[in-house]
Amino acid sequence: MPRAGTIRKVGLAALAVGAAVLAACTPTEFAIGSRTITLPFGGGGQVQPQQAASFPTTQPAMASGVTQSELPPLQQASGESIGRGPVRVALLLPLTGDATLSSTGHSMANGARLAMSYIETNPNIAENTTIVIKDTGVSIAGATGAAADAVSEGASLILGPMRADQVTAAGAVARSAGIPLIGFSNTPAAAGPGVYLLNILPETELRRSLAFAQRQGRRRFAAIVPTTTFGQAQEAAFRQTVGAMGFTPSAVHQFASATDARRIVDNLEPRIRSGEVDALFLPDRTSAPLFAGLISSTGVARQSIAIIGSADWEGDPTIAATPFLAGALYPAVDEAGYRAILADYQTRFGGVPHRLTTLAYTATILANAAPLSMAQPKYNAGALTNPQGFNGRDGLFRFAPDGKAQMALVMKEVRVGGAVTVDGARL
Repeated sequence: MPRAGTIRKVGLAALAVGAAVLAACTPTEFAIGSRTITLPFGGGGQVQPQQAASFPTTQPAMASGVTQSELPPLQQASGESIGRGPVRVALLLPLTGDATLSSTGHSMANGARLAMSYIETNPNIAENTTIVIKDTGVSIAGATGAAADAVSEGASLILGPMRADQVTAAGAVARSAGIPLIGFSNTPAAAGPGVYLLNILPETELRRSLAFAQRQGRRRFAAIVPTTTFGQAQEAAFRQTVGAMGFTPSAVHQFASATDARRIVDNLEPRIRSGEVDALFLPDRTSAPLFAGLISSTGVARQSIAIIGSADWEGDPTIAATPFLAGALYPAVDEAGYRAILADYQTRFGGVPHRLTTLAYTATILANAAPLSMAQPKYNAGALTNPQGFNGRDGLFRFAPDGKAQMALVMKEVRVGGAVTVDGARL
């Protein structure tokens, strides 16, 4: 799931190797990044950075001659309402409870407010939706209750929640009511028919980054992933992607301790020297410097191995300061969309928006799109899984029938003190 400033996965165990710390990750937390669906629709080519979320703005004819003004008035709903359109949409976010999560939730709610203001002030976009913001807290019960309220109040679509366990719970409520849900988790298992995930999934990251490494001549891929539920998702995506490319993984290792780390590097060293492994997928942000240091200590030539990270690497100062990681590659969301809302956000709300804020902005614009909100039935699967996709605040994205999203990502290369974009946004 993350970008710089997103919620970092919480370490379950910290084991010292010198000054390095190895952290495992909880399976229910979320972030952007570290996440193969082979759906080559839309060409998969390079897309240009967008300065505004872009969706079709023309209003199609509605079934049975119904017009927007003839829709029944919305019933009373609990929670803050933004917008004045006739179609109700619920936005489920953690606004209370854990301070870090609630801070993120409030930032995302502000992103929805900015998007609704964009809709209201744009003469070319009809105001089709009213969004009701609901607090899930941090519990499964909170997400279930908020989803049940949304259903009882006549919501046609649910946006959120954030964490995988909450998406699963709220998704079950929405599915039983025949209402689609677009969650913000990056855990693939939370997706399913009618439950969509608007985030970077492991399949998306690996499809983008391994294809880029292949174009640079790399063919023998190995992976080191944490022994966690999300690590298992990363491993599955790695094996699937490498297989789809026509290769067989050279090695796949899981780690949970410092002892594991040393053993893995001892195993990989001769394989790197012989050329049996020429590219290493190393998605875990916290342990990447540790593994880099251990590999460097073996004396293998840096150019003999391409190191491939995840979007979770974005903005990490330790990675940028690790000499052996210079030249490493990782996928990331194009920053243009985030930069585009930064000034407006700071002016209106103060502070700096969380990196997930652009997802809530995009989801709000998407929900308002006439081909979805005015369709019969509203937000039907055929419209949501349009192969051409949608152009959101973070760039091009599309939903597959299984609920998983593909998002256009750039490729970055680690440089001393930072990173630079070396390939533009592509699906």
